[in-house]
Amino acid sequence: MIILEGRLKLGKNMKRYLLDTDICIEIIKNNERVLEKVDSVGVENCFVTDITIAELFYGAAKSARPEHFNDVDNILKSFNLKPILPTLRLYGENKALLESKGLMIGEFDLLIGSCAVFHDLIMITSNLKHFDHIPNIQLEDWAQKSNYKK
Repeated sequence: MIILEGRLKLGKNMKRYLLDTDICIEIIKNNERVLEKVDSVGVENCFVTDITIAELFYGAAKSARPEHFNDVDNILKSFNLKPILPTLRLYGENKALLESKGLMIGEFDLLIGSCAVFHDLIMITSNLKHFDHIPNIQLEDWAQKSNYKK
């Protein structure tokens, strides 16, 4: 992975974005489309959650390749962290609502998506189907891997 510092310039964008784990993996893999999008909106407008970092560390440990831990450290150095704690009430409300409708999604996706809604961030993911049932969520796919249409 290239070091993001130095590559990504600060933009003058009013929108703010929450990067899902799959998008961070695309950054680690040097996906030019994703890197250019981060560059265009400004790295200061892009955030990750502590849940995303935990998922990335899990992937690094599972891979048994020590350099993958460096990749996670690079993500941590490049993007500001939005903690999950302030969003837990909204998460609980969203989980209860979705459960009442028979619409369950993964716990981590619901935590990350609730964080995006709570902080009024646009959720950046290629897993649009995982998030689209969360009330008031805004979604974009910068990697454009998904054929999903709502």
